[in-house]
Amino acid sequence: MYFGKVKKKRDDGRVPPNQNVTASFPVLHYGSVPNYGDSLTDWDLKVFGEVEEEKTYSFKDILRLPQFLYENDIHCVTGWSKLDNSWEGVAAISIAEEAGIKDAAKFVILHAEEGWTTNLPLKDFLQDTSLLAHSLGGKRLSPEHGYPLRAVIPHLYFWKSAKWLRGIEFSKTDQPGFWEKNGYHNYGDPWKEERLSWD
Repeated sequence: MYFGKVKKKRDDGRVPPNQNVTASFPVLHYGSVPNYGDSLTDWDLKVFGEVEEEKTYSFKDILRLPQFLYENDIHCVTGWSKLDNSWEGVAAISIAEEAGIKDAAKFVILHAEEGWTTNLPLKDFLQDTSLLAHSLGGKRLSPEHGYPLRAVIPHLYFWKSAKWLRGIEFSKTDQPGFWEKNGYHNYGDPWKEERLSWD
């Protein structure tokens, strides 16, 4: 069941500085592409940390939550932008509300396969454009694009939108992830060109 559609917030000036619009969807990632198969019996999503109730979701559980259709533009730190994307999934704030965020939580750490993480302030995770997506363009995500579930945080550079999501940690402290520890900017605002740690 769909509870609504969330459109992109920026309709004018849609492309940040020094980005090139592409009609394709480049595949960029570090490490191997996980293959869960259709049954998804070995996949789950854990929500933990500074929450009232830690939770573990199966993929069926994710599909039982209120579903939304999100339209947005995405911007990769490597210089490409893809406009007018149509994602389906669960609002990030729905997961936060189900778990009950403690006042101590200030950051969110997204955990993906192979120990990969990325970090963002809690307020960014809770924006009404932030999504946990299982589908793109009316079809389930492909393995290369994060099947079965990925984050979509469109107002930040796209590496913050972790693919192959396995955990959402609400944290008192900031915990820079893989790319942040390897020279990328800790926040990653494409409109300010926060690409690298010295930007």
